[in-house]
Amino acid sequence: LSANVSAEQGLFWKVESPTGKTSYLFGTMHTDDNRVTDFSPAINNALQSVDAFMMETLAPNDPSVFMMPDGDLKTILTEKELDKVYELAEFHVMHRDAATHMKPWILAVVFDSPKPLTPFAQDNLLMSKSEDLGKEVIGIEDTQEHFGVMDGFSRDEQLIMLRAVLKRSQQVKERDFESLMTAYLAGDSDKVAALDEKITGGMLPPALWAKMRTKLLDERNVVMAQRIEDEAANRNVFVAVGASHLAGKGGLIARLKNAGYKMTAIN
Repeated sequence: LSANVSAEQGLFWKVESPTGKTSYLFGTMHTDDNRVTDFSPAINNALQSVDAFMMETLAPNDPSVFMMPDGDLKTILTEKELDKVYELAEFHVMHRDAATHMKPWILAVVFDSPKPLTPFAQDNLLMSKSEDLGKEVIGIEDTQEHFGVMDGFSRDEQLIMLRAVLKRSQQVKERDFESLMTAYLAGDSDKVAALDEKITGGMLPPALWAKMRTKLLDERNVVMAQRIEDEAANRNVFVAVGASHLAGKGGLIARLKNAGYKMTAIN
């Protein structure tokens, strides 16, 4: 039984379509931590074998998607909150002025990381490898869809997210990151999803977290699964998406299985 249970929870899957095409699904962690960026031969071989690489979205050409359309945080936050924003902006190598004009939800995401995010996160490295191998690179969502999900939250809701992150200490962020990393390295997609729920859900009002989970995971999983199926029916693809999208009855593993794809976990 235990082998079967863990097989449902893997982070790397061989995906065989009803039409006989072999693709791969890989759950990523958006970090450049070298514990996850030193890819196994199985992943490198899979990348070489496919026709195209699919990731959540391609980088936006227009940086304005990250900026508030009007106003800035200097007029919204308290002096104490603003000081914290400046402190974290410096830590994350971000210009103060850019930080105060950014959409609060994006700042919340960046500031919640226990170390500066670089362009060398796991999914970006996989994309670079794919490009080096001459593979076509496809965004499952276009940038407007991808970033528009969070733009659907009101400014007040986004400020609740940002303020929750501003209250978190460096120690707590590091502890939570290590918990996630442990679950990720164990290849346990269920545990990764449960920790996401505990960490993010634990710092937000229940109604806001429920809305966020619906918008960020449940609704997007329906669309992602459909677009992956459309590609994987006709050619071999390597799909890299955040590990939280894999697990659960609404996750990509279950959705692809229900669509008639044979799923085999790769250790």
